[in-house]
This record gives sequence, structure tokens and C-alpha cells, in this order.
Amino acid sequence: MKEFVLGIVEYFEGLGAFGLGLMAFLESSFFPIPPDLLLIAMSLSTPQKALLFASICTIFSALGGGFGYLIGKFGGRPIFNKIFRNKEHYLEKVEGMYKKYGIWAVLGAAFTPIPYKVFTIASGVFSMNFPGFMIASVIGRGARFFIVSAALMIFGQAIKSYLELIIIAVTVVLGGFYWFVYKKRHKLYQS
Repeated sequence: MKEFVLGIVEYFEGLGAFGLGLMAFLESSFFPIPPDLLLIAMSLSTPQKALLFASICTIFSALGGGFGYLIGKFGGRPIFNKIFRNKEHYLEKVEGMYKKYGIWAVLGAAFTPIPYKVFTIASGVFSMNFPGFMIASVIGRGARFFIVSAALMIFGQAIKSYLELIIIAVTVVLGGFYWFVYKKRHKLYQS
């Protein structure tokens, strides 16, 4: 399996920046291999272009997320109905939570190793506000890809094995900050 994945990454790498953009686009809507693998390889081989590669990844990943949204909007509901058959109350509960926290869910999935494509399709299924979806996608994907590229540009090969841990740590810190602000704001409104 590892050889298969590496073969696909090498194929896209052979296409250069176009391959990186294509992989980022496809992964955001249905493709299983994340563009991070190619972004890392290209950023390590040409560190002076790492931020350009992060830009390409961000733009095309967000556009691919928009395509995933359309897949969900125009074809995902029947699949969700089939998955949740005889459990419509679960689907309604998920939809209610998605309408309330959808932008945060997309932002989190766009930034973390959580499969982003699931959230792009779900956003379409639940008719999330499209501009909000795109803004969350650009911010989340941009933060992820720019952190990876900047770290590789600065620290090179030495940091490669710690990238996922760094992304998870940043997510925990941001989540903690959001929780703290939410609790403080909630206390203010109760007073």
C-alpha cells in the first residue's frame, strides 16, 4: 500500500505545481491521499518556493472544497438518508448541530488531519452558508499549509516527523482559547 501511495505522489510530483494544485483540489472532495505529502516533498526540494507551494495548496484545496460542497448539495442527501435510514432523529440532530457549529467544524477539519472531504460534502448536504464555508476553508487550509511550508523552509528535514504533532498542538491551543473566550462571554451574559 505504501508503494502505491508513493507512486501516486510521485506521479503528481512529476506534474510540478500543477500536480500539487490538482492533488489538493481532488483531496478536498473525494481523493484519499492528502496533498501534504507532496507539499512536504516539494517544499524540502525547493525551500525558496515553499510559500508559493502553500499558496497553491490553499487555493486549490479551497476550490476542491467548493466542489465537495456541490457534491453534497446535489447528491449527498440521498446517501445520508440511506445511511441514517430508520434513524432520522440522528440525522436531524446532526443537522441541527451542523447548522449551529458548522463553520467551526469546517475550520477544524480544514486545519487538522481530520478528513476534510467529509466536512465539505456534509456542508453541502446541510446547506451551510456557502461564503462562510469558503472563508472557513481558506483560513483553515491556509493555516495548515503555511505552517507546514514555513516550518520546512525554516527547519528543513529535521522537523518533518513532527509536523502532525505541531498541527494537533496548535489545534488544541486554539480550541482551548475558543473555549476560554466562550466561557467568559457566557458568564458576562448571565450576569
